[in-house]
Amino acid sequence: MGDTATGMDQGDLFAAIVNSSDAAVIAKDLSSRILSWNPAAEAIFGWSAAEMIGQSIRRIIPADRQDEEDSILAEVRQGARTTRMETIRLHRDGSEIHVALLVSSVRDRAGTIIGASTIVRDITDEVQTRQALDHSEQRFALMADNISQLAWIADPAGWIYWYNRRWFDYTGTTLDEMEGWGWRKVHHPDHVERVTQHIRECFDSGEAWEDTFPLRGTDGTYRWFLSRAVPLRDARGGVVCWFGTNTDVTEQRDAERRIEMLLMEVNHRSKNLLTVVQSLARRTATSGPDFIKRLEQRIAGLAANQDVLVHRSWSAVPLDELIEAQLRFLEEGRKQIVLCGPAVVIQPSAAEAVSMALHELATNAEKYGALSVPGGQVEIVWELVGSGADERFVLCWRESGGPAVRPPASKGFGSRIIEEVPRARLRGEVEVAYPPQGYSFTLRCPPENVLADRE
Repeated sequence: MGDTATGMDQGDLFAAIVNSSDAAVIAKDLSSRILSWNPAAEAIFGWSAAEMIGQSIRRIIPADRQDEEDSILAEVRQGARTTRMETIRLHRDGSEIHVALLVSSVRDRAGTIIGASTIVRDITDEVQTRQALDHSEQRFALMADNISQLAWIADPAGWIYWYNRRWFDYTGTTLDEMEGWGWRKVHHPDHVERVTQHIRECFDSGEAWEDTFPLRGTDGTYRWFLSRAVPLRDARGGVVCWFGTNTDVTEQRDAERRIEMLLMEVNHRSKNLLTVVQSLARRTATSGPDFIKRLEQRIAGLAANQDVLVHRSWSAVPLDELIEAQLRFLEEGRKQIVLCGPAVVIQPSAAEAVSMALHELATNAEKYGALSVPGGQVEIVWELVGSGADERFVLCWRESGGPAVRPPASKGFGSRIIEEVPRARLRGEVEVAYPPQGYSFTLRCPPENVLADRE
């Protein structure tokens, strides 16, 4: 071999390079016998060159991984240029070392394969770091997939690249469909443009985002979600990513609306009660000198009736009992009402809707309808009609013998209670009519929405 510019021949230069390498460089023949063992191999495995040269490389291979050496030798004999793999080898003290291997075949001058050269790099720290990251990711995924909210992560510009499992379970979508701005597909068309504009403004400004809007579920129905996203920043204050959540607030919104409706109903009923008290006073004034006593008795009875309604509104109640409670304030006018229907028990939620409508119907009838004159009559009929999926619970209020009726010029809160409350709460059909013989109201809805024994 020729001399180099440094005065070293190529063999000496090659040996210097191998001996100064941070990676273990090990040569072996085709029987796995070690031919060379550099200082880095001594540092990684704890065995000196004198202890390992002439020994089998299998000495540092765990018992359950001996087949790896068989595969490596087979590839070397077949002339494979390199074989790369990550595996585990043994330290002198018996501990395991994670290593990356690069195995190349070695040929003599004639080109015959006579052995293999293995470069070994200790990657224990890297593997432990990866395992720690994997464990961290697993914990994050476990937490993210089991929180009650839908969750997602977006890049600094707002491109969403990750959703938790609950998002996909609720929407019935895939990441390919939702990636980026694909989430717009499950937003309600009446809200999507507003939401998009708002969230873009927050992504651009870096301010936390909050909004409330409906999202479509797998069954095609929309539920309301309170949604928030916050920017996660680096040490310099730059946005690294956005973490967002969507919390289902449908029941909360429904409860708030129910409270609002009940407050309006309380206000409305209070006004009606004043009207009823005035009516009682006028009717009692003609009863003679015991006017005060009789008026007090009637007002006390009216108050007792309100107590019954409050205590029964959230309990299952027989329909006929519910109707009687709502009509009790009519006193003598109750005799002008006929009830007809089977014995059925009403669910608590249905009892509230039905009682509100019946109270308003009775109040209107006493003020303007059939109960405002002695000869008027009201017929309340309920029944189950049809069968199977077509079965319906039907409740009718029919007036006759009263003053002539006509549709009102405008509908107030009372009409909303009579028509909208049963329609919304019971998912039913409500029909009101103003025929010459008297006003009528008809409610039709699935029996499972009304009857307690159909829940």
